[in-house]
Amino acid sequence: MPIVVRVDKCTGCETCLTSCPFDAIVMKEGKAFINEYCNYCKTCISVCPEGAIIETEEISNLKSQISNIKDYKDVLVFAEQREGKVAPVSYELLGIGRKLADELGAKLLAFLLGADESEATELIKWGADRVYLCNDSELIKFNDDSYADILTRVINEQKPSIVLAGATPIGRSFIPRVAARLRTGLTADCTSLEIDKVSKNLLQVRPAFGGNIMATILCPDYRPQMATVRPRVMKRGSYDENRTGEILNIQMDNITARTKVIESIKEVSGISVNLHEAEFIVAGGRGAAGEKGFKLLEELAQVLGGVVGASRAAVDEGWISYSHQVGQTGKTVNPKIYIACGISGAVQHLVGMQSSDIIIAINKNPEAPIFNVATYGIVGDLFEIVPMLTKRIKEIKGM
Repeated sequence: MPIVVRVDKCTGCETCLTSCPFDAIVMKEGKAFINEYCNYCKTCISVCPEGAIIETEEISNLKSQISNIKDYKDVLVFAEQREGKVAPVSYELLGIGRKLADELGAKLLAFLLGADESEATELIKWGADRVYLCNDSELIKFNDDSYADILTRVINEQKPSIVLAGATPIGRSFIPRVAARLRTGLTADCTSLEIDKVSKNLLQVRPAFGGNIMATILCPDYRPQMATVRPRVMKRGSYDENRTGEILNIQMDNITARTKVIESIKEVSGISVNLHEAEFIVAGGRGAAGEKGFKLLEELAQVLGGVVGASRAAVDEGWISYSHQVGQTGKTVNPKIYIACGISGAVQHLVGMQSSDIIIAINKNPEAPIFNVATYGIVGDLFEIVPMLTKRIKEIKGM
């Protein structure tokens, strides 16, 4: 802890206990101890009659970071790769990263591990000004320790003001480690990112309190400002075949890794559900009333060439597997057309699909919240409307 109690000087007078507004001081065996609730207000330091509570060098280092905050600039995107190919979420991050960098008058940097130069070139065509590439074959397989160590070093050297990564299993696994090592803040699962016009701080928006509110979070005193972004929330930027930029090959020696990835095994499922890449999604909620209703939705999805999605309510009822779930606790999607059948429109579900190009809502309740975000709304029974839609689309396609 940056603030500690020297037990050799503490007399157990308990003066500090009443001074702490955060209940961060406890007594153990007649001595005061600082716990994790400490907010570094330093009130206890001034009231301790024995001078037993002191500020450590760690907090001094944090103060030094605040004083050098102007040294940080540019926007850095961690470009995730899988089996040597850049993941789609990386291109989405470049889209929002380009927008943020332009507003700040800064450069957009990308950091790529375990891929070749052709993949780095693609990042430039999607908007990056400079790509830091470390193509060591050992980095193709994800490892928390080595990835966190390398990215931390690059950030310390390049000093970007903003660092973005995907809220994927990989991003969620190691980006918090990087933030902890840098002693800075991290906002997870962001759905929107903007630059404050006055302070130029990053406004990081994410669902909070079970999705009931949208919280805007700032990190004004520390750098870099770090955020992970849910896949399919942000739009890809513009692709320019003729765009040029720098590719800097970097070598990292003495990488710290306490573990070694021996083998990666893909989960094999009898049904392949790729909601992230689907252009047409037909989703069902509690109004689908069971497997019979989802059978109708599956038929409509098949004629559209799409896939079936579901709300958490339908998954909890056991009508369809979790791999189909859309929403805050499921997948975030961005199809061309999203057809919501029997879904009321809870905030937790809207977070996962409201960025769809076109939303068509089918619900018997005209007051259902889903109609507030729908492009087109149909008030009626899905058991009547869905078969009619399926039949009409088959006629148009000559099926």
